[in-house]
Parts: sequence; C-alpha cells; structure tokens
Amino acid sequence: MPDDARDAAEEESAFSHPPVDPDTTAAYGDHPDQVIDFYAPRGVEDLVPLVVVLHGGAWRAPYDRRHITPFADFLARRGFAVANVEYRRGSTIPAQGGEGPVAGRWPDTFDDVAAALDALPGLVREILPQADPRRMVVTGHSAGGQLALWAAARHLLPADAPWHTDRPAPLRGVVALAPIADFAVARKLDVCFGAALQLLGGEGKFADRQPYADPALLLPTGIATTLVQGRRDTVVPEAVAEAYADAAAKSGEVVGLTLLEDVGHFPLIDPAADACAVVAEEISQLAW
Repeated sequence: MPDDARDAAEEESAFSHPPVDPDTTAAYGDHPDQVIDFYAPRGVEDLVPLVVVLHGGAWRAPYDRRHITPFADFLARRGFAVANVEYRRGSTIPAQGGEGPVAGRWPDTFDDVAAALDALPGLVREILPQADPRRMVVTGHSAGGQLALWAAARHLLPADAPWHTDRPAPLRGVVALAPIADFAVARKLDVCFGAALQLLGGEGKFADRQPYADPALLLPTGIATTLVQGRRDTVVPEAVAEAYADAAAKSGEVVGLTLLEDVGHFPLIDPAADACAVVAEEISQLAW
C-alpha cells in the first residue's frame, strides 16, 4: 500500500471509534479547557497505577481531548486509572504562511499542563480512590508527547521559569508516543507545518523560549522514559524521537526507544491496532 493511502487508512481507523464519556470530570482552573476527565479502572477494586494522558493535535484548537478518549478507555479496560487532561491550545486564527490554525498559546499551554499535574494528586484522592498517585505514569501522543516529556523535566527548567520545580515530579515514568521531542529537528523537518515554531511565538521568540519548552534541552530528567515510535510515521518522523534519544545519551541518561515496523502515526492511540497493545505494555512496565 502506498504511504499516503496507508496513512489515511490508519488515521481513519483511529478516528472511527466513538468518543467515550468519562466517569467524572473535574476542573483544575477557571477556563473551560482547564479540566481533567477521569476513567475508573474496569473490573478492579484494589489500588492501581494512574496513567495521565496528554492528547496531541499539534497544540492546535480544533484537536481536543475527545479524540483520545477511546485510548483512555482502552487503558481503563486494561486495569489502569486514567486522567485525560485538557489544556488551552492555539487560537482558531490561521497561522501566517502556515496551514491551519496557530499551534499553542504561550504561556497558557504550559501553564495548564503544569497546573493540571500539580492538582492531580489532590483530585485523585477525592474523585478516583482506586488510583494510586504514587504510581503515576504520564503518556502523551505527538504534541502531547512533548508535553509529557516536558512535565517530567520541570525541575530542569531555567530558574526563572514559572513552571520550575525544586525536585523531580513524583512519576514512575513517561511513555511518549511519536513525540515532538526535539524542536530543532522538528523545525528543520517542518513537522506539522511549523507547529513547534508557532508554539514558541515565531521566529523572533523561538531561540529565547526554546530552553523553556524543548524536551531535548531538558536532560537528564532522572525519570524512567520510553519513546514509542512508528518507523513509517510521516507526521512526526522517526528522526525526531531518535534525536531526543541521542540527546539523552549524551547527557548520560538511557532512554528506551521502541520502534515499530510498518506503523505510522495514529495506530499508537488506536485501540483496534496492535501498536496500541504495545503502548499499554510499555506503560505497564513502568507503572507496576
């Protein structure tokens, strides 16, 4: 099958599942996008690990958390407690010289991810008592993979960053799925039509803001990290994940890199795809 046809078929399959309503939703702020959907583990009564899901969509407004709810439900049916985080994304104004709306809001997107992760332990204790926040794994797809890696690296942010923490996040690990993990490589490859450049505010602000947002510059985290990447991914190519893994190695940290043959961008979050079962296993390896 030609690459374009395969990509279209994979995307159609991933988006063919109807959205799955959560068991409950809680706010972590006043903005309508500052909410977290919670999915209780199916058929489990004991304490179980908590998986935090950060959706992708190039940090752009049209792509919200609803498209990843079948994946969240898939994890809940595997016995995990799941927190599906929404966050503010770009405006609906088309990007100048780009395709589609602007990617991300600075600093709102990062404000929200930091606030959501900080609020989660308290919300979980109140709303989802089956979840054990001491066994928390963060996963994210595509742009959400960048946010997952970033959330685990806040203790490495410059000291003047409003999201800086004094110690590493209390995470069992990170499983980043086809993440936009290296902004320099993503920019060079024009990933998602310049999304990383737009996220940081354009040419005039990219270099100044990159140390505050680029996961490849925030290493070593000291937190167990695995990247899962389809080798036929044309949306976020394999080279982006490999660049992050190389940067980690140079920092003295070993990062897992699971490369899946004949897999593109979307099967990683498609419950009907074998790749999604691989993702669940990678999460299990860190969570348990």
